[in-house]
Amino acid sequence: MRATDIMLVGPAGKPTGGIAQYIREQRQRLGDGVSVRVYDVAVDDTDSLSAFLWAALQAVWQVLCFPFRRPPDVLHVHSSHWYSFFQSSLYVFFASVVWEVPVVFHIHGSSFDSFVQSDSRLLRWYQSLVFEHCDNVIVLSEYWQEIIGPRVGEEKTTVLPNAVDPDEYEPEYGARPPHVVFVSNHIERKGIREFTEAVDELLARGEDCRVTIAGSGPLSHLAENLAERHPEVTYEGYVSEERKRELLCEGSVFVLPTHAENLPIALLEAMAGGNALLTTTVGAIPSLIDGNGVLVAPGDADSLAANLSDLINDPEQVDAMGARSRAQVEREYSWPVTVERLEELYRRLQH
Repeated sequence: MRATDIMLVGPAGKPTGGIAQYIREQRQRLGDGVSVRVYDVAVDDTDSLSAFLWAALQAVWQVLCFPFRRPPDVLHVHSSHWYSFFQSSLYVFFASVVWEVPVVFHIHGSSFDSFVQSDSRLLRWYQSLVFEHCDNVIVLSEYWQEIIGPRVGEEKTTVLPNAVDPDEYEPEYGARPPHVVFVSNHIERKGIREFTEAVDELLARGEDCRVTIAGSGPLSHLAENLAERHPEVTYEGYVSEERKRELLCEGSVFVLPTHAENLPIALLEAMAGGNALLTTTVGAIPSLIDGNGVLVAPGDADSLAANLSDLINDPEQVDAMGARSRAQVEREYSWPVTVERLEELYRRLQH
């Protein structure tokens, strides 16, 4: 029997980013009954006018080249909001109207909820047009199904969370004092400012913990300054995937005080590493918390500090939360579970 030919469309060539990481894993892990091709629509960063114009030319060239590819059995488009959505819509329309093949539209993006609930009638009409040309829309949690389902139709919506490979992580429990870890981009949205303020407050009053911060960005000076003031804090800057996994396995509490998210892979990776989670009530994040962590409101440094203090002063409870995180990710958020559901969806769309 011929393998099902799947074409994945998305920014696969990006060195970082959740969508690119997902596409790479998906391509690698889909089973023998599926043949996978990737159409990369990544463009260079647009940090200047000339860079923006170059990125626009890249995007136009990608669209022009797409019709010359061999039509797949199923097109699987990975998309975020705004620019990513408009870019993705062109591939949706072509595959649906010209190739007449089933289209799966996979929604990522931290602010897709506000995007799809826009007050603009024109934008909402265009979104509905795109959804009408999709055979199935994948969302990452029940929260996103409640937001997007009424626009798409419940029968066309599939809830499929992000996934990680727990076998790549070997948790190390029992760190004394507890080891607090932050690994993310150093931008306002990820809450690096509130995190450094909270840690500064705790260490200034003599709380006992070890803190490691990794990642980079325009606010990295906050991490650098914190490490200079407190010997308990280590700032490692940008780290490799291997080093990131090591940090997550060494960690006791993973902190992500983000302001907006869909279902962050970073939290799933931290769960696989056996961490208790301290994060926020945004997007689909609350669906991850079931006795394995604590939720706070985004932007609230005082609440973050208070809850972090409670965790680091109860290391036995932190270890129990970390073990619960690990069990939960194995049960619900592992790649074998995701692959089985994806392949079933592809089979269903072909009949």
